[in-house]
Amino acid sequence: MELEGKRVAILAENMYQELELWYPLLRLREAGAETFVVGSGSADTYTSKLGYPVSVDRVADEVSAAEIDALVIPGGYAPDLMRRQPVMVQLVRQAFEQGKIVATICHAGWMLISADVVRGRKATCFYSIKDDLINAGAEYVDAQVVRDGNLITSRVPSDLPAFCRTIIEALSE
Repeated sequence: MELEGKRVAILAENMYQELELWYPLLRLREAGAETFVVGSGSADTYTSKLGYPVSVDRVADEVSAAEIDALVIPGGYAPDLMRRQPVMVQLVRQAFEQGKIVATICHAGWMLISADVVRGRKATCFYSIKDDLINAGAEYVDAQVVRDGNLITSRVPSDLPAFCRTIIEALSE
């Protein structure tokens, strides 16, 4: 399997977008990566916008960026709740600074903004937070997936195939 030995953390919080969490989780497992769901510590299970549950494997304050190869952040409204948790923002910043793959889709760009890691980088996101990304110093690109070094971003659920392909390619390098 192409990603055997790779470790990927996927952040979760209430109001996550179902496909944006589950599609990468299952696709990366299928490719051989050890994937685990990381929550803020406010619950053992989080529910999606439609009420679909996901159980947490680890709590953010117990996860070190040094132990992962990639961090995936799904969208929905969960990123707005995630960024209220300093420990989750710190994990994103540390992963980015350590050169780990940091992949966001949809509204998850909010986490990049809160972690202050998009300044001078190319990125994309859901159109409603485009101005937020630009005001944080990013160069917005309207594309299915944008990779700028260790940063991978996508816009919407229909971008998930390109998003996951790019994450897998980056982890395979």
